[in-house]
Amino acid sequence: MEQKEWYMEYQIHENRPGLLGEIASLLGMLRINIVTINGVEHRRRGMLIKSSSDEAIMRLKFIMETMDVITLRKIRQPKLRDRLAIRHGRYIERDEDEKKTFRFVRDELGVLVDFMAELFMKEGHRLVGIRGMPRVGKTESVVAASVCANKRWSFLSSTLLRQTIRSTLADDEMSENHIYIIDGIVSTMRASERHQMLVSEMMRLPATKVVEHPDIFVRETEYTLDDFDYIIELRSDENEEITYDAVESGFSSFDIS
Repeated sequence: MEQKEWYMEYQIHENRPGLLGEIASLLGMLRINIVTINGVEHRRRGMLIKSSSDEAIMRLKFIMETMDVITLRKIRQPKLRDRLAIRHGRYIERDEDEKKTFRFVRDELGVLVDFMAELFMKEGHRLVGIRGMPRVGKTESVVAASVCANKRWSFLSSTLLRQTIRSTLADDEMSENHIYIIDGIVSTMRASERHQMLVSEMMRLPATKVVEHPDIFVRETEYTLDDFDYIIELRSDENEEITYDAVESGFSSFDIS
């Protein structure tokens, strides 16, 4: 029978010697393999485990819920945030009200790249928005994540090196395996009608699109934030405010070079 992966997380109330060994022994008796283990938050431990028996997982859940020194918090099919928590030792911050919004600071670029790479490896249409002030690392992170995901990328619009506004793409760039990068300010406020037609065509392609400055993009187009699958916010530090006060409709004095 095929083995399935599960994510298990528990809170430690009494971190006495031998606790991890006892849990590992319990897993061994139930013939459940440990794939990865790491601390994920203060006094929490996460495990990626593998078993061919759903019954063994249910027995594990029952036994661990009777233990006084820990509280079982999660045992479920692993989500992306679970895998990254195991890999990096902490959970990615997510907006409690807007569940598809994830927050990072510049010191966490490695985690951000890893997160986006996991998104980029999925097939089919995916629309990702990324918010952030100038020169915080938005475009560089998208490119690095494309490399990690082994995907080619194409700028439809950008200000990374100099202002880029594409009106056509080469045949080898028209691929569902591409990552298409769009600067929401450049495409909606500085570009020609031919460019906007190209953007509309790419938005219909079943591939991943990343839109920088998604708030301006939806303000100037027929799209809404509900059309986005993920919104990423990148700040220089936790206290930085992301604002577009300098961006006026039809004209942008926002320095995004």
